[in-house]
Amino acid sequence: MRTRVKICGLTRAEDVDAAVRAGADALGFVLWPGSRRALDLDTLKVLSARVPAFVTRVGLFVDQDAETIASCTPFLDMLQFHGDEPPEECQSYGRPWMKAVRMRDNIDLHAEAERYRGAQGVLLDAFKPGVPGGTGETFDWSRIPAGLAKPVILAGGLTPDNVAEAIVTVKPFAVDVSGGVETTIGVKDHAKIETFIRNVFA
Repeated sequence: MRTRVKICGLTRAEDVDAAVRAGADALGFVLWPGSRRALDLDTLKVLSARVPAFVTRVGLFVDQDAETIASCTPFLDMLQFHGDEPPEECQSYGRPWMKAVRMRDNIDLHAEAERYRGAQGVLLDAFKPGVPGGTGETFDWSRIPAGLAKPVILAGGLTPDNVAEAIVTVKPFAVDVSGGVETTIGVKDHAKIETFIRNVFA
């Protein structure tokens, strides 16, 4: 089974189009206002409308109110939660969802997978105090145990140069990249997107 690819932090129509052309399985839109890649609802509507069938539109949230999340769900296929949201909240919006888990010291990933057993997968990201994601940093992939009950989406510091090694080491269901394929914050490098996906599929 091939590894799936999510290109996250998309802010521009031309970058959405480039990710689709390159073969991305999923596109990530950051809807948490604390991020430098954050979108407002109007921009989400415009970008979401460009995404063709069979490419998953994923919205990223961090401990946000239910009204805000519900206003975005008509334009999303999946929700991605990066805060301290309990599982009951995550599954209350009528969309498939995944839970981001930051790799703190001594974290029990088996326990997290069980707690969020309603999720479609767990997204594993580097831990940096006060930063819910998008750190651009890798973590020690050997800390991921075998046999997790949920599919693993690997994030954190992935680039065109290290993604092939990451896939060999971790064997994740999917990989998630944002800063690793950018020229500046929120502006994607189309050549890097193409190289990243080519190296995933190699």
